[in-house]
Amino acid sequence: MRIVRELFPALTVANGPFTGMRYPAAESYGSMLLPKLLGSYESELHRALEGFFANDYTAIVDIGCAEGYYAVGLGLRFGRASVYAFDTSPKARQMCAEMAALNGLGSRIHIGSLCDADTLRSIPLGDKALIISDCEGYENVLFSRELAGFLANHDLIIEAHDFIDIEISPNLRRIFSKTHHVDPISSTDDIEKAHTYQFAELDRYTTSERCTILGERRPGIMKWLVLTARVAPASPPAGPPVKASGDLIA
Repeated sequence: MRIVRELFPALTVANGPFTGMRYPAAESYGSMLLPKLLGSYESELHRALEGFFANDYTAIVDIGCAEGYYAVGLGLRFGRASVYAFDTSPKARQMCAEMAALNGLGSRIHIGSLCDADTLRSIPLGDKALIISDCEGYENVLFSRELAGFLANHDLIIEAHDFIDIEISPNLRRIFSKTHHVDPISSTDDIEKAHTYQFAELDRYTTSERCTILGERRPGIMKWLVLTARVAPASPPAGPPVKASGDLIA
């Protein structure tokens, strides 16, 4: 595509929370490439992500990882966290592995196919994990009140595909209401983005071209549920005081 060659010849994300992340090819999986390279992709979530960046997560889980935009991006931002990325598409898993390797995360990202409740329970989440879910309606099957209880110490961002089932976001809000603070965030229409989003890279383009670059092609206004754990993880009990001794070995 002409605009990709003009704007992003090095296939490197130009703005946003994952600035500097590299793509191995001019290709994304299941969503538009240009907003990701520009750094405007799902910018409605940037404020929530900035808040999460203050946390020291022990694990990152990306359910529906596609080519790895969040799995690799969050792996770069949380340098000590193990990353677990899942997608049912073999092509997406291959693309995610290539992107992880290109960005120096090949040894830290564990890639799998279907992530059901048992799989999620089996992951060593540690004290506090961040879980991202974009799984095309499967979120209404995956998450239950019991699983919410299991995840009570962890934070989540779930994309609710209400255009598939209009009850998904209300159901998820009920499921997580006792264990998490629920902050719903609505997506922005592509035309509104073309008129209002400001990026220096877009100054030379017409409004129509801006809409092409920024457009995420959603079937309608959608919601993400940003779920923040109500209770912080408990600190381990302090052990008995240790007295100094000449016999101790440093």
